[in-house]
Amino acid sequence: MKINAAKTLLIIVDVQNDFCPGGALAVNDGGAVTAPINALSSALSQKGGRAAATQDWHPGDHVSFASRHSGKKSGDIIDTPFVKGQVLWPDHCVQGTNGAGFHPELDTTPVSVVIRKGFNKDIDSYSAFFENDRQTKTGLEGYLRSLSIETVILGGIATDYCVFFSAMDCKKLGFETIIASDAVRGVGFPEGSVEKAIAEMKSAGIEFYTTSEILEALY
Repeated sequence: MKINAAKTLLIIVDVQNDFCPGGALAVNDGGAVTAPINALSSALSQKGGRAAATQDWHPGDHVSFASRHSGKKSGDIIDTPFVKGQVLWPDHCVQGTNGAGFHPELDTTPVSVVIRKGFNKDIDSYSAFFENDRQTKTGLEGYLRSLSIETVILGGIATDYCVFFSAMDCKKLGFETIIASDAVRGVGFPEGSVEKAIAEMKSAGIEFYTTSEILEALY
């Protein structure tokens, strides 16, 4: 495997305080993704590549918050006018709060663009490319095409939600798509969701390599 760094972009998915230990919607061992992601973004930057980061950026009354729906709790699933099967979560990544901030150990120096998603109170946004209505674009695709990006590497949180939807959209849009396997962590809700997401991504032709394997392949 060889990867042309100058035509490659790393998407750092939602490495935010609320998704890491101590946060409102903490993913087990979430903070561990920072070291491999930092290694990848630094190496890409040195070789002419790029890094982008996504950031959940919810208003306080966001549709995905269980607190907004009387009688509902985190983990319940509802239908909204825009999305069928919306999972309800604890309040998290509220705009301007510490929980919405990037993890303090994440080096954002190489990041050239930040995509804030989920800021429409009525529509959640898992993918880095589209909101959950599957119609509204975030603008990331256009950014990648303007830079003639061919390969996209993804790391971050969570394997079975925002990483999964971002990677699947990335592949469908025609980019070579790689998951840095040691740079992702999953929610695991419902049970088996991480394993299911990985199987679907592999079936779609998304490749999985460790950070060390990716670093060795960059030229």
